Amino acid sequence: MSGDRVVAPVGFRSRNLGDPRRHVDVVLAAAVGAVLLFGLILVYSATRRLDGGNGYVVRQMMFAVVGIGAASAAALVDYRKVADWWQALYAVSIVMLIGVLTPLGTVVNGTSGWYRAGSIALQPAEFAKLTTILAIAAYLGSVDEVDLRRLAGALGLLGVPVLLTLLQPDLGSALVFIVLGLGMLVVAGVRMKHLGVLVTLGIVAILMILNSGALDDYQTERLTSFISPDEQSYNVDQSQKAIGSGGLTGYGLANGPQTRGGYVPEQQTDFIFTVVGEEFGFLGSSLLVALLGIIIWRCWRAAQLAADQIGTLLCIGVTCMFLFHIFENIGMTLGIMPVTGIPLPFVSYGGSSLLVSFVAVGLVQSVHMHRFS
Repeated sequence: MSGDRVVAPVGFRSRNLGDPRRHVDVVLAAAVGAVLLFGLILVYSATRRLDGGNGYVVRQMMFAVVGIGAASAAALVDYRKVADWWQALYAVSIVMLIGVLTPLGTVVNGTSGWYRAGSIALQPAEFAKLTTILAIAAYLGSVDEVDLRRLAGALGLLGVPVLLTLLQPDLGSALVFIVLGLGMLVVAGVRMKHLGVLVTLGIVAILMILNSGALDDYQTERLTSFISPDEQSYNVDQSQKAIGSGGLTGYGLANGPQTRGGYVPEQQTDFIFTVVGEEFGFLGSSLLVALLGIIIWRCWRAAQLAADQIGTLLCIGVTCMFLFHIFENIGMTLGIMPVTGIPLPFVSYGGSSLLVSFVAVGLVQSVHMHRFS
């Protein structure tokens, strides 16, 4: 009858349902694209006064193109096949972290955490964040219960990159590892009493590091300035002035006086949020935060819809990584978080962070796309 609904055969429906290309998270892809565009505009404004300023935007666009390609490849490959290689990928990232502590590494802003070849710099800690997420997801995702032996193994996988980044010293990256690790352990089902002990030990360790003399005085001051507003660093003081002066709608693109005058240090990287605050005001800042929030939401949603525990833990790790980066980066520009060298995902200038962010989103897309296969 003409009014009857046409129902496709079961086999036909199953084949269509199992095709990963039918399940791309368009909302996540669109949000990432919008934040990337926002970031390119902000990098342009922050660097236009610098020598070779146009080069920053060009290089960022080049990294974006490579990143989009890498994300697409990661999305099309079944994440479970990638997880099968976690030992090799993790081992390579650890070797790279060790290498920067040798004469092969380059010191930038007091941190020996980079490899440099000409104008291209590579920060292995960024790549290690992703391989550590993959390693813990594969290690814990294959068991029904996380006993003490498994917990110890996961802590070992987490502890090695934490230790190596602290030796650089890079407390910001070490905190990222700790946060994403704790998030994954919670979702994996680790007992709360064990987590309580771990959190306590972590706080004690951070306090010991701050008082050990391992960090230079200026690094300690930057990390603790948010506790004593009267003693906040020059960076935070100029950052707050820039954001506060933007008002509701800002001065307009490339018209911010703090940005044009170059008063905010590291404005194209760590303090790039000051540009949107000054030039686009509260409304522009809110739009950027909302777009970043959509990325977090879609990563969390992919974790909920994942076909297995490995996919869930992988998405949770990426979610925690992005969430801490966003909260810490924006928080330090507002003076409510310690000043660390943590970039704003898809916004801050920097090839390593941008590439890793794209691959991370690609893996989340893979979990979402392959949930029926």
